[in-house]
Amino acid sequence: MNIVLISLLVLGLTGLVAAVLLFVIARQFKVEEDPRIDQVQEVLPGANCGGCGFAGCRAFAETCVKATSLDGLQCPVGGAPVMEKVAGILGLEAVASEPLVAVVRCNGTCEARPKTSEFNGSRSCKIIHSCYVGESACPFGCLGCGDCVEACQFGALSMNPETGLPVVDEEKCTACGKCVKTCPRGLIELRKKGPDSCRMVVLCRNKDKGAITRKACANGCIGCGKCQNVCGFDAIKVENNLAYIDADKCVLCRDCESACPTGAIHGINLPPLAKNAKPAAAPAETSTDNGEHKFDPVCAAMIKALPTKRAQFPYLQNMVQKI
Repeated sequence: MNIVLISLLVLGLTGLVAAVLLFVIARQFKVEEDPRIDQVQEVLPGANCGGCGFAGCRAFAETCVKATSLDGLQCPVGGAPVMEKVAGILGLEAVASEPLVAVVRCNGTCEARPKTSEFNGSRSCKIIHSCYVGESACPFGCLGCGDCVEACQFGALSMNPETGLPVVDEEKCTACGKCVKTCPRGLIELRKKGPDSCRMVVLCRNKDKGAITRKACANGCIGCGKCQNVCGFDAIKVENNLAYIDADKCVLCRDCESACPTGAIHGINLPPLAKNAKPAAAPAETSTDNGEHKFDPVCAAMIKALPTKRAQFPYLQNMVQKI
């Protein structure tokens, strides 16, 4: 009996000493955490999507608290309202940023890019990309398996069964970048939404020479340079047989869209181009009485005369047309 009591006392004293030591050590090496981190984390959406460039909302909150300025720190899911709350907590100024949206840079529809083979393995873009060129002859185009759709946790992406391409729901897209990281061919890009959500994009990533691209896809960019030649604002460049539009310089004049011989350039959320539309540098068109819309050279001249930063004049040349 005495042995049992002695054992219990020894164990109890050992536990007590260990607890005291742990308490002292914990107090000695305690890391003070700024309480504002919890406050910032509470106003964040909690998606932990990584779109801000950090591992999660907690890591983003810690970075915001440590920063002396919120410049370059943005929560794509919460947007400006959330960042204003964060700025209010930290006593900093919220830095305005232009909203972004995901854009699928491929227009290789089933009709324009027919199948040349059929893959019988697991339906995954990553797997097919690692195996071979894909079911069409274009080594740069969308593989159509919907990996990006599965990666999007906001339901902003869906597959169009007619075109075989993913479609972005701009109302749901938070520009978190998950789809960008998921696409094995780098077809999805985060671009500025633009004025009234209007923007010009080259929907192609094919860097092959024109003749090869043309054989693989009827809608591909062939690097002819016509778009670059007609752009009066130096907003479009052709490098490695592929055109790219600089959103900061683009003024939505749509001359490049009119000049593109393959239809690789698209005006997103813009009205259809007028029938017989020509670049602004072309001779003036005269209006007719048969009801066909004609390109208005007067509007084109107005656009050319405006400063480069004219976001307040979206798609002016197409909204004002002669009938």
